[in-house]
Amino acid sequence: MRETNPARRYGPAEHVLAWAAAASGAGARIAEVRALHDEQGPWRLSIVQGGRTTPAVLRAPTPRIDAAGVVTGAAALEVAAQHRLPAPRLLATDLEGAAAGVPVTLETVVPGTTAWSSPPSVERLRSAGDALARVHTVASTPCESLPFRPRPIAVDDFAADRRSGRAPTTPLLREADDLITAHGLPPGEPVFVHGDVWPGNLVWTRDDIVTLIDWKTAGVGAPGVDLGELRKQVAITFDPDAPAHVLEGWERRSGIRPRDVAYWDAVAALNTPTELVGAPTDRRDAFLRTALTNLG
Repeated sequence: MRETNPARRYGPAEHVLAWAAAASGAGARIAEVRALHDEQGPWRLSIVQGGRTTPAVLRAPTPRIDAAGVVTGAAALEVAAQHRLPAPRLLATDLEGAAAGVPVTLETVVPGTTAWSSPPSVERLRSAGDALARVHTVASTPCESLPFRPRPIAVDDFAADRRSGRAPTTPLLREADDLITAHGLPPGEPVFVHGDVWPGNLVWTRDDIVTLIDWKTAGVGAPGVDLGELRKQVAITFDPDAPAHVLEGWERRSGIRPRDVAYWDAVAALNTPTELVGAPTDRRDAFLRTALTNLG
């Protein structure tokens, strides 16, 4: 086996790679392993079988992703396949770790790019909102593998860290947290949510064709969990006009206006570190101020 990145710290164990080869069919072997995130998992594999090379994505627990995330990602892709949502497809799973020793999955590689022009086209922003609306057409009930999500990236709770004193805060973040806490979770029917919608989890083949990847924090919640997160992300990454185009795309697909947009925008903004690294904190704060104004 040849690895394209032999210096990575957290490569898949040999028995995990052996499972991936066996799950790919008789005579299959792993020709290459490439880490897709900071020298950690997931990993892109090149699987050779009968003279044909097929790419696949291998997911297994790492210091960044626990076993529950692997199981949730698999459950989410099963729902996505059932409803023909824009997502990768599962190739094989060992969620109990019976053969691989840990929960693992293989999934298809989505062709395209996660790169965005700056500023992005209006069509692309609307298409992103459209893709989320398709996900949100699936009514769901929380379960162990797809739990209730009260906020995006629910494995993090930066607001709680600030509230407890584990992280510093600011007057704006304190005011926003007080208002959101007093407001309480809005009522509404729960739907299937991706849980971590940012530009890096959107793969484009054209400006109007997008696939959502990395479903490890998927679950069940309000559409605003995803919509607020993507609106926040594009406001920070691009410009303050970008969130409106995402909302337009969602409304165009769903045919309705989403509920409690300002609340979910504020929740998304609160679930960020106090000072952003690699992104302008003032853009986050401007997005949050707008949300608070509209919430009031």
